[in-house]
Amino acid sequence: MEFDDLQPMNPAQLREVFRRGEWTDTTAGLAPQYLQGNLVVLAGGLADDFREFCRVNPRPCPLVDVTEVGSVEFPSAPGSNYCTDVPKYRVLRAGEAVEFPVDISEHHRDDMVGFLLGCSFTFEAALVEAGVPVRHIEARRTVPMYRTSVECTPVGRFSGPVVMSMRAIPEHLVDRAAEIAASMPQAHGAPMHIGDPAEIGVDLNFPDFGGDPVIEPGDVPMFWGCGVTPQEVARQSRLDMITHFPGAMFITDRVME
Repeated sequence: MEFDDLQPMNPAQLREVFRRGEWTDTTAGLAPQYLQGNLVVLAGGLADDFREFCRVNPRPCPLVDVTEVGSVEFPSAPGSNYCTDVPKYRVLRAGEAVEFPVDISEHHRDDMVGFLLGCSFTFEAALVEAGVPVRHIEARRTVPMYRTSVECTPVGRFSGPVVMSMRAIPEHLVDRAAEIAASMPQAHGAPMHIGDPAEIGVDLNFPDFGGDPVIEPGDVPMFWGCGVTPQEVARQSRLDMITHFPGAMFITDRVME
């Protein structure tokens, strides 16, 4: 299946495609009017601390939905199954990625809780509509993501660096891009850093996740909090966690205003 085949589909249709294993790549540019989310699945004993971690770190981890204990259905996507409805997953054991399946049903337990964190893919449609170019979508790539020197506020066993996604924006559109994003706090909101990547410990040439950056003359790097942050927290804190593969999101039925 090609990307162009997916673009007319609604979220339920896309989840069905993912469930059949027919698309295992990025969801950037798909279902542009709907909220996409970063998936985190944890044992129930860690759920309360993780919820608090999201509350005190809202920029990288804006919590938008939570399942009941043992349920695989998010309220924002009736009939969904988070074990099958993401293009690709990462299974982390003691913080290390050990498997990259397209179905995590065999890993699911009755004590698990699923969390969805808002995704910056959600505000990209608004950027495009406002005439702000989104380079990685134009290039059909996953947005580049970087571990930074900025630390999360720790809670319990959850501590580690903030991961940020980068979009290179023409200088004259930087303020407009920041304004649009700031209006969507559930999708990471305003950028966390604008300008010199070295100030947050980043070398643009070496993304830790996603695709290579696309930067045109006159562009300014803008960095947003990223929902891959929990994966880095799991790595540093040596936690068991199941997540989406970076760039391959869960797409909800929630329409963005």
